[in-house]
Amino acid sequence: MLNRRTILSSAALAGLPLALPELARAQSRKDSIVLAMALEPAPGLDPTGGAASSIGEVTLYNVFETLTKINADGSVTPLLAESWEVSPDLTTYTFKLRKGVKFHNGEPFNAQAVKFSFDRAGGEGSKNKDKRTFANLTTRAVDDTTVVVLTKEIDPDFPFLLGQATAVIVEPKSAETNATKPVGTGPYKLENWIKGSSVTLAKWDGYRNAAAIRLKRATFRFIPDPAAQVAALLAGDVDAFPRVTPRSVPQFKDNPRFQVVVSGSRAKTILAINNRKKPLDDVRVRRAIAAAIDRKAVIQGAGDGYGVPIGSHYVPGALGYVDTTGINPYNPDKARALLKEAGVSTPLELTITLPPPPYARQGGEVIASQLSKVGINARLQNVEWAQWLSGVYGNKNYDMTIISHVEPFDLGNFAKPDYYWNYQSPKFNELYDRIKTTQRPADRARLLGDAQRLLAEDCVHAWLYAPQWVTVASKNVKGLWKDMPIFCNDLAALSWA
Repeated sequence: MLNRRTILSSAALAGLPLALPELARAQSRKDSIVLAMALEPAPGLDPTGGAASSIGEVTLYNVFETLTKINADGSVTPLLAESWEVSPDLTTYTFKLRKGVKFHNGEPFNAQAVKFSFDRAGGEGSKNKDKRTFANLTTRAVDDTTVVVLTKEIDPDFPFLLGQATAVIVEPKSAETNATKPVGTGPYKLENWIKGSSVTLAKWDGYRNAAAIRLKRATFRFIPDPAAQVAALLAGDVDAFPRVTPRSVPQFKDNPRFQVVVSGSRAKTILAINNRKKPLDDVRVRRAIAAAIDRKAVIQGAGDGYGVPIGSHYVPGALGYVDTTGINPYNPDKARALLKEAGVSTPLELTITLPPPPYARQGGEVIASQLSKVGINARLQNVEWAQWLSGVYGNKNYDMTIISHVEPFDLGNFAKPDYYWNYQSPKFNELYDRIKTTQRPADRARLLGDAQRLLAEDCVHAWLYAPQWVTVASKNVKGLWKDMPIFCNDLAALSWA
């Protein structure tokens, strides 16, 4: 059976003219693009209804918009809000909203939609990943274009949070069907979703700045297999693959058809540990696990060399970063001694639950091998993303898991008593409260350093590395983000050369 490439190859051998069809194909693609992702959005396309970052990768700033916008350099600028003012005590934000904005269904964007969205995100039935944050907000619509937000928990990074996918503004009448029929204010609407294969977005002509949107159509293809990722790029079936599996990169570095963009990130790839399960509730056991792991070998095996070792839940370049990799260094002898001190008889049987991304599956193999050398038998359990979200994240049913936490400012998760890793520390809670209420950057930086050291000393997890994301794309694609403070594919910024 002949496929497209076979037909083209046969035609070339027969001396048939291909220049015109190929030229036409190239020209027809100038107003459309095909991007690829390793994971399909789950459970749907509503970023307020699931924790998976893949939802925002498709919809954030494309279908849905937020009051603020996070840029590639991590700065925050107005989006649906034209401006905002903050009270001196950081508890009250007053937003002036953009006028004349409509949702895809024709309903007006206004202060009432903002209040509805934030109240819904923090409400009783909310499935929003940041529900706790929104539950501490009181939102008041002063008039159609003015919103006042009062927050019980001070967060100096609040404008940044309001630019993330969990803070999208939804239209009240359509909110409950956004998982399958998303309605937002963004420049693109859902055209088609072929489950297990792709999502296609089409330019919305009713967008307030539609003339500046250069791509009429964008298709996101879901390709989890690394070999298939390479094949799709080489065949020209995919124009850009943000956060491609790093193992594929060497094939593209010297190929003039492609550009390779290596991005810094605020993500933390960790071996997360269930702090409530015995014997993992003993800090000595957690320290033994951390001491058994050679971070550099994990970076090579899981990230193909693209990553920076970390020793706490913070990354180089962020305000107040301190190097904590020396607190629980690689030391197999110490790992064995700690297990013995904790009264653990070896071999200790544990399970590492692994979601689909290659960094998790590949990293699991490396870590299991390292743990076996100190008397820990780690059984690898591969699960699909939906199983991970329900079993690990939702029901806390796991021993250990490998996962990348991609949110830039997420130290607050360690102060959540019901978060999936079951860490509870009054000392950390008190410290984090001080971080949130401290206004001077120098003082906050010092406290952030204290928080990093405390988490490292408690060895909440075995922290592995801050990944470096790699994008492979056609050399003619313009506007790709150089760095990635959040997972986002900002289609409005993209164009063809």
